[in-house]
Amino acid sequence: MKRILTYPIQKDAAGWSILRFLKEKHYSRSVIIQLKKTKNGIQINHEWAYVNHILKEGELLTIELAEPEDAQKISPAALPICVVYEDEDLLVIHKPANMPIHPSIGHDKNTLANAVAYHAVQRQESYPYRCINRLDKDTSGLTIVAKNSYSSCLLYEQMRERNIQRTYYAIVQGTTPETGTVCAPIARQKNTIIARTVSADGEPAVTHFQTLAVKDGLSFVKLWLDTGRTHQIRVHMCHIGHPLIGDFLYNPKDSRMKRQALHAGNLTFTHPVTGQALTFHAPLPKDMLQFFQMVIS
Repeated sequence: MKRILTYPIQKDAAGWSILRFLKEKHYSRSVIIQLKKTKNGIQINHEWAYVNHILKEGELLTIELAEPEDAQKISPAALPICVVYEDEDLLVIHKPANMPIHPSIGHDKNTLANAVAYHAVQRQESYPYRCINRLDKDTSGLTIVAKNSYSSCLLYEQMRERNIQRTYYAIVQGTTPETGTVCAPIARQKNTIIARTVSADGEPAVTHFQTLAVKDGLSFVKLWLDTGRTHQIRVHMCHIGHPLIGDFLYNPKDSRMKRQALHAGNLTFTHPVTGQALTFHAPLPKDMLQFFQMVIS
């Protein structure tokens, strides 16, 4: 798959090298190296150019991002996914519950990666699978997949700088306070590679929540994070005595749902290429609606 980007050189960039221009546009070192190795990856007025070329006002810089022919190494599988948004640079997908993000032992054909590979084949495209914001297998909701190396590096930068805003919704046991913040470090539990716990020697983690409704001994809460630790919401809500229902790992005695009641419902970020502000909403799935008939926005 090839992505072509063009930049008419304006007066303020005249005198810069192409390398400086690309760095100003937040092309990463690895992407620049890829461009240098790609035939016609960097062009001035449709002629191949070195990155040390000094730009002149009125020139046209063309960047060709080309993935290798064998870029997609994940087996396609016709799995149901809901593509909420798609363009040349990214997809936003509403992932169902019970679908892992990445292939692993025991899950090599039923993942979001397999579904995206199939979707790409249907569109006669091919690109490596680059999932930006990962969700647990049994967490439903919105996730971003980058379709080229440039959009990927910019989206990962947004993630690192906490500029991708995500709102989650959960159903937890008990009556939660109207609002609250959990500030408790999270570490891996001893003798397991999966479970996490609050621990003084863990990584810093901060979770904010707001109670939207209370019914039959359950609370429906909206949550947003300052950090992105593994299982953060599940661990933090369990830590304050309000574990998620259906959570086999942190609330194993509860069987009211077949998975943890957690949904990534809202997603806001800046388009990595156009700079446009993008906001998406994913409605609550049926298994959570049976407890709370709530509309998220």
